[in-house]
Amino acid sequence: MTTEELKPHNSGSKRLSNSAFIERLTRTHIAIPIGLFSIYSGCLIYWNVTNTSLSLVTSIGLFLVGLLAFSLVEYLMHRYLFHMEIYTETRKKMQYIMHGVHHDFPKDKDRLAMPPLASLTIATLLLFLFKLIMQDYVFAFLPGFLIGYAAYLFVHYIVHAFQPPKNFFKKLWVHHGIHHYKNSNTAFGVSSPLWDYIFRTMP
Repeated sequence: MTTEELKPHNSGSKRLSNSAFIERLTRTHIAIPIGLFSIYSGCLIYWNVTNTSLSLVTSIGLFLVGLLAFSLVEYLMHRYLFHMEIYTETRKKMQYIMHGVHHDFPKDKDRLAMPPLASLTIATLLLFLFKLIMQDYVFAFLPGFLIGYAAYLFVHYIVHAFQPPKNFFKKLWVHHGIHHYKNSNTAFGVSSPLWDYIFRTMP
């Protein structure tokens, strides 16, 4: 089934592999990736301060650009990769493992983030790739990008794990709840609805 056809379970989980080791790799406590990417970003910022000649203003500007860039990547991946069109069995299985299982069991707290090994590998590949393109600017840009990812993980976790607060931030709970329980073809932004406004996918 596609994510559009799945009826969310309010509890429980689903095993994705018969191998206990592989199954363990598909799960993580949310504090682990948030902590790892905060430390990773801190190390990059330290390197930027001690080993580059970038000014404070330039560094802060690039950090903010990194945050914004991640929010766009978050939106695009969620919309076009996690909700890819399904027309083969292979794509159906791939989509379910990547994201469909989350729509099937949205309250499963161990599957609200990419496993740390995979995400750290991707982050390191991005570091080398961006270094080739951006040179020393990467040490100010990538921390913002990774903190954006950590912020996304935090928001995604709290909107699934806790009741919405009685303040402005309730909008994040409502926005993501619409995506899961009413119309999965809208509200792709998790950490922010910004790109849903820009690309006209607001509910």
